[in-house]
Amino acid sequence: MDLFGFEIKRKETPQSEKSFVAPSDDGAVEAIRAGGYYGTYMDLEGIAQTEAELIKRYRDIALMADVDTAVEDIINESVAQLENESPVEINLDDVKLSSSVRKNMAVEFENIKNILDFKDRAQDYFRRWYVDGRIYFHKVIDLEKPKQGIVDIRYIDPRKIRKVREVKKEKNPSGIMFVTDVKKFFIYNDIGVTQKPGAYVAPENQQGLKITKDAIAFAPSGLIDHDKQIPLSYLHKAIRPANQLRMMENAVVIYRITRAPERRIFYVDVGNLPKMKAEQYLKDIMDRYRNKLVYDANTGEIRDDKKFMSMLEDFWLPRREGGTGTQIDTLPAGQNLGQIEDVEYFQRKLYQSLNIPISRLEQQAGMNFGRAAEINRDEMKFTKFIIKLRRKFSVMLSDLLKTQCLLKGILTEEDWNSIKDDIMFEFATDAYYTESKEQEILRSRVEVLNGLAAYIGTFFSKSYIQKNVLMLTDEQIEQIETELLGEPQYQRQYQWSPLAAVDQAAPNGAGNIEDEVPGEGNPEGPPNGGM
Repeated sequence: MDLFGFEIKRKETPQSEKSFVAPSDDGAVEAIRAGGYYGTYMDLEGIAQTEAELIKRYRDIALMADVDTAVEDIINESVAQLENESPVEINLDDVKLSSSVRKNMAVEFENIKNILDFKDRAQDYFRRWYVDGRIYFHKVIDLEKPKQGIVDIRYIDPRKIRKVREVKKEKNPSGIMFVTDVKKFFIYNDIGVTQKPGAYVAPENQQGLKITKDAIAFAPSGLIDHDKQIPLSYLHKAIRPANQLRMMENAVVIYRITRAPERRIFYVDVGNLPKMKAEQYLKDIMDRYRNKLVYDANTGEIRDDKKFMSMLEDFWLPRREGGTGTQIDTLPAGQNLGQIEDVEYFQRKLYQSLNIPISRLEQQAGMNFGRAAEINRDEMKFTKFIIKLRRKFSVMLSDLLKTQCLLKGILTEEDWNSIKDDIMFEFATDAYYTESKEQEILRSRVEVLNGLAAYIGTFFSKSYIQKNVLMLTDEQIEQIETELLGEPQYQRQYQWSPLAAVDQAAPNGAGNIEDEVPGEGNPEGPPNGGM
């Protein structure tokens, strides 16, 4: 194992299985073996440059008002920053290790969050990861004291670093290329890859820094352009609708400005004046009657701007002798200026591309937390989308925890590989909305229960109602039964007398009391379990 430059050798096992396909690795560029990593870096320049430009485009799109609103909604749903609660907690209940090891893992996870200042910067990290489509962190350790673990975690601009997968292949006797070796590492260049192809680069900047993969915490979005092997952002689908919405809004503004005001058309009778004198006469009339007083908000003065002509001014047209004389007509303003269906259409397209429910476009609308018709399919899809984002982002937290546990000797790599799938990261949610949602769901279930109350004991059993209507687990049912039996009100309500038992068993007075009455104290309990 090569960890931060420390090589821990172990007994090599012969490779019995070979494949002609390299193992998949999200976000890594496959490079040729020949030429060394310097040559590999130069070979990657075209791809990396495209990637840097793509990241810049993502960041520009994220600054648009509509996109920013949608992104903030996603971030607030994914990572809730509450006053007295951590944004994320680790759950090790399913980890099959000793309690002391799990306790140490929990302590180290808290140390990692403290180094990251995760309580205050969680949403910032998540936004960077969501917008850029990837996030990189450098794990800084003390090389003289590696057992102290990670001492600092520093963010790396994704435009300056690239994950590389170096694949070595050899031909077998039949001529088929088989993978014999795969190496993964990172290439870093401080100047980035923003230079244009063919531009001069100083010799000292032509080299990239090769970094071992264990020194970098890397979390891609999970969306990959398989043609170029470039991780994509979740904003990639929103580039086109965002640009279309921007152009449509600009067109609407221009149309409103040009067509909103009413303008007049002045037909001025110029008689038999020659062309030049007619134009001068028309100009004199315009200067005499045109009022161009403008209020200057900066100085508070009123100034005359008669020398300027805007597109909103009236029209002045000459009319020769024989016409109807001087005439003034009014050019009506544009109609249906308040209709913005086209803008709303592209807003819906933008929200659909970002997986945001369309109902959230209505800023004034309240939030429905109920079931059935109130929770629509889009909200359910959005919840699943948030869960997926959390899991993808948790890859970074899991990588940092792995490094910390290995450096401090809490776990071995074999132990980590056996338990990594059992480690759960629980993100905090807004308690108010969660509580309101649960209350609305419970209210809906109780309404259904009231409608089925008359059929309990005939068509439906108590157990069926508890499990399928109230959605209670076996543990919850047992707990409720135990608590109810201990309440005096419950006992008084279902305290049976022998006569009542006889009446219930034989309404017409038939039957023997000794045969029908349960034992003294009613050991069988209330009928139907108290329902």
